[in-house]
Amino acid sequence: MEHLLTVKDLNVTYVNKNRRVMAVRNVNMAVDKGDSLGIVGESGSGKSTLAMALLRLHPKGTEITGQALFEGKDLLAITKEEMNELRWVKIAVVFQKAMNALSPVHRISEQIEDIYRVHCPKASAEEIKTRTLELLKLVNLPERVYNLYPHEMSGGMLQRVAIAISLLHHPQLLIFDEATTALDVVTQGQILKEILEMEKTLATTRIMITHDMSVVATTCNKVAVMYAGELMEFGMVKDVLTHPHHPYTQGLQGSFPSLKGDNKKLVSIPGFLPDLSKECKGCVFAPRCSHATERCHKEKPPMVKTGEAGGAACWLCIGGEENGK
Repeated sequence: MEHLLTVKDLNVTYVNKNRRVMAVRNVNMAVDKGDSLGIVGESGSGKSTLAMALLRLHPKGTEITGQALFEGKDLLAITKEEMNELRWVKIAVVFQKAMNALSPVHRISEQIEDIYRVHCPKASAEEIKTRTLELLKLVNLPERVYNLYPHEMSGGMLQRVAIAISLLHHPQLLIFDEATTALDVVTQGQILKEILEMEKTLATTRIMITHDMSVVATTCNKVAVMYAGELMEFGMVKDVLTHPHHPYTQGLQGSFPSLKGDNKKLVSIPGFLPDLSKECKGCVFAPRCSHATERCHKEKPPMVKTGEAGGAACWLCIGGEENGK
């Protein structure tokens, strides 16, 4: 399978006058064409920071090292002008709070036309309207939305508008950054179902950033588990969520209710995220891990292969391999 996006040794550090916060550390991953990758982890794990770095939408002064190869181009090294040409045309994003992304004093039609003309300045008004109505239908919105203001619509409708806008120029990679988190369960389910149906029609590649394990389980084929800015485990959803290798992934599974099978007691992960402004010598999850050994606190574990297409950064996995020889 051909890689659409390859991330190599990505580091993102937020810098201010008082301290440096290492929000993403040494992340390596690949996204193939047609993939639906779920990036999961608790708040503060670096999921959104990773996405914003790929899109070059990070705050001024942020330090970024590593590579993010998209169709042979390094997104972190190309010029601002080249990135502006790629963003929204080949790579698009749907943010969490659609209301904050839309102007409250302009109709949806005006906002979409302005966005469309950034990359297609010679497009006619009729061409833009036709394309907009096609997309509104695709995301299950009535034509009347075209002439509405944002305050005249519900949260679910606004999120659908945001998805429609992201699809204006047929992007190859679509990033959903907690795009359904603020919605009620019923609306969230409807939008996720529409996203899956939409992908069959458009053949897009998707990255779904979320802290909800059920979203990953039902809408993604691959998963990457992040904690404190580092990649803990990755692989096929059916493998990672059924037989998680990393204690953090196991902890996320244990703290989420099962919708099928026997009832189970939910177990929270003790402790809190570490201070990301401080360097960590060993495993970043060790202070909260019930399986941690002295080695875990002193040496950072490498990412080791688990199964055919998976990996986990844990000394327990390495010990298991050695014991099995």
